[in-house]
Amino acid sequence: MEMKKRINLELRNRAPEKVTELVLDNCRSSNGEIEGLNDSFKELEFLSMANVELTSLAKLPTLSKLRKLELSDNIISGGLEVLAERCPNLTYLNLSGNKIKDLGTVEALQNLKNLKSLDLFNCEITNLEDYRDSIFELLQQITYLDGFDQEDNEAPDSEDDDDEGDEDDDDEDEDEAGPPGEYEEEDDEDDGGSDLGEGEEEEEVGLSYLMKEEIQDEDDDDDYVEEGGDEEEEEGIRGEKRKRDPEDEGEEEDD
Repeated sequence: MEMKKRINLELRNRAPEKVTELVLDNCRSSNGEIEGLNDSFKELEFLSMANVELTSLAKLPTLSKLRKLELSDNIISGGLEVLAERCPNLTYLNLSGNKIKDLGTVEALQNLKNLKSLDLFNCEITNLEDYRDSIFELLQQITYLDGFDQEDNEAPDSEDDDDEGDEDDDDEDEDEAGPPGEYEEEDDEDDGGSDLGEGEEEEEVGLSYLMKEEIQDEDDDDDYVEEGGDEEEEEGIRGEKRKRDPEDEGEEEDD
């Protein structure tokens, strides 16, 4: 009774129209239904009601977007035609551990056109001769029965599929990015090149500095020579003037 109240309270506290996954395992149904589970769960895609003592699906609400339905370990023995009416888009149905005994009961699932995986493990029907071949022939839309296809290949787990998809994305990213060590080597080469460039610049600076010093020394020497030449020229001019002055005086006396 306490578990029933807790489940009902949980259902009421949720906004039904926003719920996509709902697990009600081990709670107790009343007269073939769970109080609080109704048509308002319009976005529900996954519903699990394992071991809730369901004897019938007559009161199952309409869940048009439901794709996966877990009904294992109940007391369901028939009335499976309701599923095609209330949950027409089912792709996975688990009825293991129920009271399904014959092919006539399962035949009602032919109207579930999107059904790909069916689980009847631990049902009495699995004791029939050629059980697997009969089910695959009866329900030609399904790919997996009790977790295996007709060639006994195991059905992939949905979580594994997601993980593989993530790994593929990671591999694609790595391929686009290139090998991990490639950029490191390029960086090292760039660093080496930059160091070498700095060394060359230092050498160039040193040579240019020395050349400038030599040029400056030559300029100083030239200036010195030019200055000396100027002084000699000035002395020569003065000597000429001295020579001319006496001559000029002699000419004046003659006059």
